[in-house]
Amino acid sequence: MVAPPLSRLKTRPDFLAAARGVTCARGAVSAQARWRGDDQPLVRIGFTATRRIGGAVTRNRAKRRLREAARLLAPLHVIPGCDYVFIARGGTPNRPWGSLLADMTSALTRLAADLRATLEETSPSPLSRPTTADPARPDKALSAP
Repeated sequence: MVAPPLSRLKTRPDFLAAARGVTCARGAVSAQARWRGDDQPLVRIGFTATRRIGGAVTRNRAKRRLREAARLLAPLHVIPGCDYVFIARGGTPNRPWGSLLADMTSALTRLAADLRATLEETSPSPLSRPTTADPARPDKALSAP
């Protein structure tokens, strides 16, 4: 399996759009994801840390740790065509590395399941497809899938 190409989210509208998608919080990581729907396999990932977790040095350390964890885990767990945002929580800067990786793996797995469920709900089911190719010519019926 080939890993999808990865890129960074950098603009505020992209972060806000991801916030409207599915959300999952696990341990020291909160994650958000949304399906872009543009039929490109590119996966975009953004990172953020609020002032609540500490000063600039602490926030930067938290984001560096999230970036490295995402670099290792994203190729294994992301869905092509989606945007992801990882938000540092209070324990992110000092959490043991193995625990942080487990938190991110759990969050990515849950987001993937939620995104797939959302996509299945919004895509038309085989039962809602028309049974004929041309309604004016019922003799040109489509074969059952």
